[in-house]
Amino acid sequence: MVEAWYMDDSSEDQRTPHRLEPNMAVSLEELEKLGVLYWKLDADNYETDPKLAKIREERGYSYVDIIEIHKDTLPNYEEKLKIFYMEHLHLDEEIRYILDGSGYFDVRAKDEKWIRIAMEKGDMITLPAGIYHRFTLDQNNYTKAMRLFVGEPVWTAHNRPADHFDCRKEYLNKIASAVAS
Repeated sequence: MVEAWYMDDSSEDQRTPHRLEPNMAVSLEELEKLGVLYWKLDADNYETDPKLAKIREERGYSYVDIIEIHKDTLPNYEEKLKIFYMEHLHLDEEIRYILDGSGYFDVRAKDEKWIRIAMEKGDMITLPAGIYHRFTLDQNNYTKAMRLFVGEPVWTAHNRPADHFDCRKEYLNKIASAVAS
């Protein structure tokens, strides 16, 4: 099961866990209130996994590709890691399925604090359009991930501040009502 927690303010290596002392865990229910969805899937059989096929059909994920993030497989590795770790949002959902390795997705809570989500093999996450987030590898320095999209992929990240986008305003309205309920 995926693990998430509120992060400390340390500026040490982004690939370390950055847990508060004592740790402040974040539940799947809390993530769902932020619009973050999670599934545990069979990464060894992703090509024939009926559960993944059902999710793709229900959510309209029609485009798929696979990226390996490692210094030996990703051109401009160090530069890409810096870009992935810059706080940004997308106009569409971001969907990632970890096929091998591990890493962290950080998302902003309603109070602007960072929540770190530890992702490993078999974890699939959907971040809603308009949520500020970032990604980094952990200390294993490797992940292989499936990227899914509705329709043609849009790779544009809008670095913070990007509050003027409609998707950001819609996102804030949605989480305000989710947290209130």
